[in-house]
Amino acid sequence: MSIKVLYAEDEPFLARIVADGLKSSGYIVEVIADGGHVMDAHASMRPDICILDIMLPSKDGYTLAKELRRAQADLPIIFLSAKALTADVVEGFKSGGNDYLKKPFSMDELLVRMEALLQRFKTPVISSDAAESVKVYTFANCRLDTVQQRLKTSAGEHPLSYKECALLQLMLLKKNDVLERQEALLKIWGEESYYNTRSMDVFMTHIRKILKDEPGVQIMNLRGVGFKLVC
Repeated sequence: MSIKVLYAEDEPFLARIVADGLKSSGYIVEVIADGGHVMDAHASMRPDICILDIMLPSKDGYTLAKELRRAQADLPIIFLSAKALTADVVEGFKSGGNDYLKKPFSMDELLVRMEALLQRFKTPVISSDAAESVKVYTFANCRLDTVQQRLKTSAGEHPLSYKECALLQLMLLKKNDVLERQEALLKIWGEESYYNTRSMDVFMTHIRKILKDEPGVQIMNLRGVGFKLVC
């Protein structure tokens, strides 16, 4: 299942760059340049997540967030804006936004924040061929629950995003062997691209951080090839 993104942005160059990055990551994207057309687009598209600029023609992002929230209470909303004052951020959250990302921003950060919101709102993220009948994996002193998407270590329990969980699961399925980068990208993201590669590196960094002090567990980075989970 692909996730539908409604993206309201009146800067053509930025809109194209962000939309291309989202599409490369497997999302279905509709870009709206005029705030007055957003609600009609929402009604026809029924998006899974909405990304709003604040300074839009006809109707601003704050007003749109309130209207979108009334129309769909469980819609995740992210503001992308050059308005960086604390008052602007507070107004964004008060109007119904769930996150606020200041321009300029990186695609990696936007993708991570989108996935976190989609997970919080229980929207199924892009499906992966990595799903296996095994739901719980144990390794060293750790336990990965792929249903709850939680990793238990000696230090405690850690919630994982869908893709972090799928990535760790793939490494466990190839424990003590090499998981090639291309294989992980195709199975979890559906295609190999610059944005997907950078996104995967962000998720891998988080997994490494959780496991870095875990006895008997090591994640090796084989430059240009892939990863190896040794345990």
